[in-house]
Amino acid sequence: MISATAPKTVRTLIAPDKFKGSLTAAEVAQALAAGFRSAADVPGTAGAVQCELLPLADGGDGSVDAAVASGFTRRSYTVAGPTGQPVQASIAFDGSTAVVEVANTCGLALLPDGQLEPLNASSRGFGEAVLFALSLKPARIVLALGGSASTDGGMGMLTALGYSFLDTHGRQLDGNGRTLGQIHSIQRTDFPELADTEFIVASDVHNPLLGPTGAPAVFGPQKGAGSTEIAALDAGLAQLVAKLSEAGLPDAAALAEHEGAGSAGGLGYACLLLGAKQVSGADYFLDLLDFDTRKDSCDVVITGEGSIDEQTLAGKLPAAVARRSGARPIIAVAGRSLLPQERWSEMSLNRVYTLADYTDQDSSRDPELSAALLHRIGQDIAAGLR
Repeated sequence: MISATAPKTVRTLIAPDKFKGSLTAAEVAQALAAGFRSAADVPGTAGAVQCELLPLADGGDGSVDAAVASGFTRRSYTVAGPTGQPVQASIAFDGSTAVVEVANTCGLALLPDGQLEPLNASSRGFGEAVLFALSLKPARIVLALGGSASTDGGMGMLTALGYSFLDTHGRQLDGNGRTLGQIHSIQRTDFPELADTEFIVASDVHNPLLGPTGAPAVFGPQKGAGSTEIAALDAGLAQLVAKLSEAGLPDAAALAEHEGAGSAGGLGYACLLLGAKQVSGADYFLDLLDFDTRKDSCDVVITGEGSIDEQTLAGKLPAAVARRSGARPIIAVAGRSLLPQERWSEMSLNRVYTLADYTDQDSSRDPELSAALLHRIGQDIAAGLR
């Protein structure tokens, strides 16, 4: 793979996404690097392989961890979890940019006992984390929306940020999917910090808020919603939009049709109401984590994710890494690959290693097995680069 004229020391950038359900991006990178280091101890091998680790994210779960791994500081804060229980969340902050994510505030993985709550789950904790980030006076806040447990249109988040949703008796409603249809009026308290801060939604979801391609219909089932709940949530979100328009937000109806409004159970919609700018999640995080500078000093790039498939080709993080890696060799590592070898060239991949090629067991929910297999793959990659 590396020509005879290549330098004796091969410089490698290990830049993976997480293996969802198994390992974080940092754990994937560390396991591969451990394999590289152990390969260096094999006698009789020529040359050396140096590796730099750059765990990545695309705006979904793991975004805070990836930012911290690249040099941001982790700041912790207690927020309301998806069903109200307190959870210790964290944001990443580098003095000017804060990264706040849904997954570690009110995400699916935080539901007690893994019990899905399609109507009762709320995004309030995400709003509380945004409020905490605002207290640090950042120039911008990156809103990482992947992994949400709720379909509340951001009602919970907005409740934490000065919005009051009232029923017909003037009582304040909890912000969740169940109460969307009970909204009678909305009051707002202005937070000057919201106007003084740039908000960025890093996401590659393009669904609108309502209808057959909206948040309830497309993403509701993975959050436990059946047909009855989906219909109720869609009607409730329509009520939210109507009442926001009545409350004096003239763009409320138009923003519901905007691409990305349906991301994270409609949190994308609430973020648009706050004036957030939408950007490609993969490319934004590659810029934020300084991928281009890192890869320019390396000879080989290793990337990967849990599954390499048609969705990967459609623009997920490994595809963005490959596209921005130039002519240098690119190796992918995955739990499994559904792309035959003749299609590797569509991502300019020189080689694909999968955990499934190293075991007959299901490693997708077994972090220990996944790490051990990645260690072996790291050894094999290092041997092949010499």
